Amino acid sequence: MQPRPAAPAPKRPVARPPRAPRTPGQKVLRVCGWLAVVGLALAALGALVIAGVFWMYSRNLPAITKVGDYHPRQVTAILDVHGDRIGELYTDERRTVVKFDEVPPILVDAFVAAEDANFWTHAGIDYRGMVRAFFTNLRSGKTKQGASTITQQVVKTFLLTPERTFKRKIQEIILARRLDESLSKKDILTLYMNQIFFGHGRYGVQEAARFYFGKDVKDLNIGEAALLAGLPQSPNNISPLVNPQRAKVRQTYVLNELARHGKITAAEAKQWIDAPIQVVRDPFPHLGDAPEWVEVARAELAKAHGADGFDHLGGVVRTTLRPEIQEAARAGLQAALRAVDARHKIGRPVRKVKADKIADELARLGKKLPKGGPAKGEVYEAIVTAVHDGDAELEVDLGGWRAVVVLGGADDERFNPPADDGQRKQPSARFAAGDVVKVTPIAATLGKLPPKVKHGDRAVAFAPGAEGAVVVIDPKTREVLAMVGGYQRVAGGLNRAMAARRQPGSSFKPIVYAAALASKRYTPASIVNDSPEVYDLWKPENHSDGFEGPVRLRHALAKSINTVAIKVLHDIGPDAAADLAAQLGITGKLPRTLSLALGSGEVTPLELTNAYATFAAGGQYAPPRFLTETPDGPVPVAPSREVLSPAVAYTITDMMRSVVEQGTATKAKSLGLTIAGKTGTSNDARDTWFVGMTADVVIGVWIGNDDNRPLGSHEAGGVTALPAFIATVKAMAPKHQPFPRPPGVVTADIDLVTGLLAAPGAPAKTHMTEVFLDGTAPTEVAPLPGEIDATTFVTDEYGDEATPEAPPP
Repeated sequence: MQPRPAAPAPKRPVARPPRAPRTPGQKVLRVCGWLAVVGLALAALGALVIAGVFWMYSRNLPAITKVGDYHPRQVTAILDVHGDRIGELYTDERRTVVKFDEVPPILVDAFVAAEDANFWTHAGIDYRGMVRAFFTNLRSGKTKQGASTITQQVVKTFLLTPERTFKRKIQEIILARRLDESLSKKDILTLYMNQIFFGHGRYGVQEAARFYFGKDVKDLNIGEAALLAGLPQSPNNISPLVNPQRAKVRQTYVLNELARHGKITAAEAKQWIDAPIQVVRDPFPHLGDAPEWVEVARAELAKAHGADGFDHLGGVVRTTLRPEIQEAARAGLQAALRAVDARHKIGRPVRKVKADKIADELARLGKKLPKGGPAKGEVYEAIVTAVHDGDAELEVDLGGWRAVVVLGGADDERFNPPADDGQRKQPSARFAAGDVVKVTPIAATLGKLPPKVKHGDRAVAFAPGAEGAVVVIDPKTREVLAMVGGYQRVAGGLNRAMAARRQPGSSFKPIVYAAALASKRYTPASIVNDSPEVYDLWKPENHSDGFEGPVRLRHALAKSINTVAIKVLHDIGPDAAADLAAQLGITGKLPRTLSLALGSGEVTPLELTNAYATFAAGGQYAPPRFLTETPDGPVPVAPSREVLSPAVAYTITDMMRSVVEQGTATKAKSLGLTIAGKTGTSNDARDTWFVGMTADVVIGVWIGNDDNRPLGSHEAGGVTALPAFIATVKAMAPKHQPFPRPPGVVTADIDLVTGLLAAPGAPAKTHMTEVFLDGTAPTEVAPLPGEIDATTFVTDEYGDEATPEAPPP
């Protein structure tokens, strides 16, 4: 066995030189290297995260095209004939859109200086501005500087919700960049300037300029532009009407920024900084003066655009309203209604009860009350138990049922108008304990008290007074110059001029007589017997319950004799008058019976006034014209049509002159003008009318109670409605002008008693010059006076202020 070889000897390791120790600099570089690697990795990860966030939040964002297709809510301004704003149609944003070129450059520069100095150069997002704002706010410890660009503000307004979240901020940045790529800078500014809120319900630069300065935006000066540009930061707090000091501080900032960016000089900035802010306290002084006209405009626009379709329409509606005539008509109506109140003691003491009789009177009143208290809508007498000047209240007792009348409000104004010095009477100057007043319960009586009641737990109001309407029309153009629908100006209230359908009474008689004249069976000189007749058990009577015997048609109209009108209608047939009324624009269903002669149908004040306008226009009917322009363009003039010959229209108009000269409207003679018209009073004086006209204007007045109660004794067209006509005409001060006589009308000298040709040598005051349709004048000569008995011809039984008949001038 061979021996094993010996194992090799182990190798000894080669000795290496020792490493030199690292220097501090090498350690720092090594750490920085690792930090750089980590930083790059984190940056890449952050970029991926940001990209992912932007991708995720960019899904389902609103389309940018929505901004380009700009149709915001706008205000539609209602203007009078002078161009002054009398009303507005809008939902919740008053805005009028203007083009970029309509905005003065100084206002554009002011917005950029105030809100986004780098607007023209950045791409929708001002990153440097964001960083600057971040550190500024960080140093101050509060938000002193905003970072949103004008483009971002447009995005916020149009495309995103107002919530403040990280997601919405990212979406805002995305959309701002997209918007900047899609629209020009001018387009973005146009959207911004039209959309932004400026306080007091005004949106956009045009309405803001009109509200604060009473001018269009194109007319703003440097100081005004700087003020407006500063408002969007906090419009409700910076408004010069709310906080003029803050408004001045903000305006100064904008002016300095304009100077810093070279848009104005330092001297100009100082000039406007030193100048006080001057705003218009009442930019639209006539706004709200004519709510009736706003509703007319609303109704007309609704026909074309639907009930809510004009919210985005904007533009203007130009009306035919003449504000000076509107105010005169309203003042005249108010005075006439206050006169009715005074005659029937509405809103004032009815009588006085002595102190020792009050208990008995209260017991008597209590017996008239329902068990549950006064019924809504009913009128009751109440005794004043206390008067409080300081709180403007009356304590009253309806008979064991105590309540309070609140004085000094809008409803009480008509019962206590200001004196010449502008002061109103104190409650104690109007009422005292023991006075009896007429009251009616109000809704607050059922549980909820008016806030001013301090001396009781129930409230009542004075019994309502009469209401009325006035319409003023130019008969040549049919433009409605004024339309008053009631005592008070109430937005959206009842416009009685158009909505109240009431019986015209004797003011319908001219239509009956016009139909009779058109038949050529009657003339103004035709004799009809004023005598009692029975028609199917109906025995009509005259207002005075008396009869004159044979009278001329002119005289019958002047004195408003009922029996004559009925006999004429019986002869020509009710259809003739009803058909003519329809041709004259009266749309209500009229009874085709003899009662139509006394105005038993229903008409509106507007309809009846326009019917009379057809008489004044020579028989040419046209609908009333309220608007000359809408946002859709000019309103075409409706064509007219002849419904009466000019000769018939002139003849009935001339007959109505006698109503003023010698009939039921003689009070109008005080005007010294040539006036034709007719009074009207329906049964029990539920309606009173006067429609009068000159050659240039027709004015219709109606007065009555809304609930159709009788107005009370002694009320009639010539007493109640006529004063409002007179007051309106006085304020208008028209020129004296006769009604032009058309071809086809001839005159003849007639005998007042027989209607025949006057005998040669007839004494004065026994004959007159009468008008006739050509071919209808009498040919027979009347006997001389003394050959007939004329002693009972003229009486004063049928007029409010009747006077002996004389030939019209």
